[in-house]
Amino acid sequence: MATGYEPLNIPKPVARDVWVIDGPAIRFFGMPFSTRATVIRLEDGGLWVHSPTWLDDGLADAVAALGPVRHLVAPNWIHYAYVADWQARFPQAESWAAPGVAERAASRGVAVRFGHALGQEPPPDWAGEIDQMIVRGSSVHREAVFFHRASRTLILTDLIENFEPAKLSLWFRLLTRLAGNQDPNGRMPRDMKATFRDRGALRADVARMIGWGPERVILAHGRWYTRNGTEELRRAFGWVLTG
Repeated sequence: MATGYEPLNIPKPVARDVWVIDGPAIRFFGMPFSTRATVIRLEDGGLWVHSPTWLDDGLADAVAALGPVRHLVAPNWIHYAYVADWQARFPQAESWAAPGVAERAASRGVAVRFGHALGQEPPPDWAGEIDQMIVRGSSVHREAVFFHRASRTLILTDLIENFEPAKLSLWFRLLTRLAGNQDPNGRMPRDMKATFRDRGALRADVARMIGWGPERVILAHGRWYTRNGTEELRRAFGWVLTG
């Protein structure tokens, strides 16, 4: 299925030591969602892979050519489906899960193992290179967000979605417009927003992301922001910053 982000399944350079991988669309509640992984090469040469996408031999070889895969990151409760495939191909990699990921996988009968839990601060494995936190405010959606200091790149998953109408079917175009996550004004979808009951906690964490001063913001779904990242954060989270 075409996504509009072809070519798929190849690492695309973003900045020095940063790549995105646009993967095939997946079905979520019957709707086709484009997918995107982010790869960062750490100072020790090892690769850090965020939200691993569908893996084939060509992609595995292309990633291996960038360096040894050291870390596989499942950033929230609905972004873990392909981790097991990457584990099988790169058995030396450590796997990291945001709160709720392991429980969700087990409830769906998905055979995946996670050796480490993601927390509010980065582990020694990437401390000083990638900042992180678990965004607070919702008991349902607990997402780990990351900031690569050297490239000033913020990596989100579902906290902002930005679906481009021209790349969507008429029906999905209507749904994303109603959900409020359509380009050029992508933001948190309305159903997710409703789960953030503690707006003060979310506001503080958004302020922290803004304080990181990102130049670019990579998203898992839709068009990501190649520039003016801080301004896009202020716009997308205006509903909580001014609330």
